[in-house]
Amino acid sequence: MLLENARSAARALRVNKLRSVLTMLGIVIGVGAIIAMVAVGAGAQARLMEQIQSLGSNLIIVTAASTRAGGVRAGQGTHVSLTEDDAFAIQREIPAVQAAAATWGSTMQVVAGNQNWGTLIQGMTPEWLEVKGWTILEGRPITADDHRSAAKVALVGETAAHRLFGDESPIGRTIRIRRVPFTVVGVLERKGQNPMGADQDDTVMVPLSSARQKLFGRIPGKVRAIWVITVKVWDGEDLAEAGTQIRELLRQRHNLQPEQDDDFTLRDPTEVHQRQEEASRVMTYLLAAVASVSLLVGGIGIMNIMLVSVTERTREIGLRMAVGARSRDILTQFLVEAVTLALIGGVLGVAVGLGGSRAITYFAEWQTRIAVESIAVAFGFAAAVGIVSGLYPARKAARLDPIEALRYE
Repeated sequence: MLLENARSAARALRVNKLRSVLTMLGIVIGVGAIIAMVAVGAGAQARLMEQIQSLGSNLIIVTAASTRAGGVRAGQGTHVSLTEDDAFAIQREIPAVQAAAATWGSTMQVVAGNQNWGTLIQGMTPEWLEVKGWTILEGRPITADDHRSAAKVALVGETAAHRLFGDESPIGRTIRIRRVPFTVVGVLERKGQNPMGADQDDTVMVPLSSARQKLFGRIPGKVRAIWVITVKVWDGEDLAEAGTQIRELLRQRHNLQPEQDDDFTLRDPTEVHQRQEEASRVMTYLLAAVASVSLLVGGIGIMNIMLVSVTERTREIGLRMAVGARSRDILTQFLVEAVTLALIGGVLGVAVGLGGSRAITYFAEWQTRIAVESIAVAFGFAAAVGIVSGLYPARKAARLDPIEALRYE
């Protein structure tokens, strides 16, 4: 019986092809929009997670604090309060810490042959690569011996290497920073942009001791001063608890009294990233909710057309009832027609959504990620819209009086 109703519904829809197509259009747009918008949101979340992973996991960043003079506070890092010894103490005395790296960076011009490029020069201790989860693509890393001897060796990021050497291998080549020659010993694996949009591969890394002695200059009275300590905590350890231990250790080392403020700042980047991810997820839900309005509009269109169809086919309904059709049969017939409209629109909408997602990726160069769940939800929603929208017209048709229906002009 259900198969016969489906065939009858298909015949009824073919009678008014243009009207059926226009009725399905709202469902097509709604389903396609939901799939495309969820794909855009999922792509944004995936891109954010890639950026978070590129920064390194389980990190705590300790920076120098600001100075205060006459009630005026200068910018972050204007008070040089951290030293290499602080980094060593953090790694040595706090069990939750896997590694702690001291860094000092500044933007400088780098010269290689007849090429030059302004890039970020980072003086770093050997633990830096482990902390950031950064691997060497070619060559070797900077070692503890390089740091102890203040060797004039350098690692280059992919962007800096391309700008200075083109497609040639930079290994063994010489670069000059402030007229000081450094030998390139390694090329860093590509990291891409960070969440702030900065190119992490546009960098040159040298031993911190070399940077301090030959590039940045010593700070009077603070021979081993640094600006940043990046701490990596073991997997499974509590970042908040580790941060508390680091704060207590540094306050003790800096001889700060209980009433004194910290002369350093601790930041947990994962908190910021989590808030960004939550905001991205909320935006995805909002886009899907806006797109679902098209489905509701499509449902109203189906209901309107089915009501018109009931009016146009009143005599047919009366005739069917006169030859023995029950109210349930009439209800099923019109309900199947409404659901058929919605399902065909849903199938076309899935195709439109998949095509739209690929078009967004191709033309807008925006990463998208198709979620099977979004397709299932959108298609199921379309079927539900068909059932709900067709129920009232079907019930109206089923409740017609056969005699009155036969007399209808």
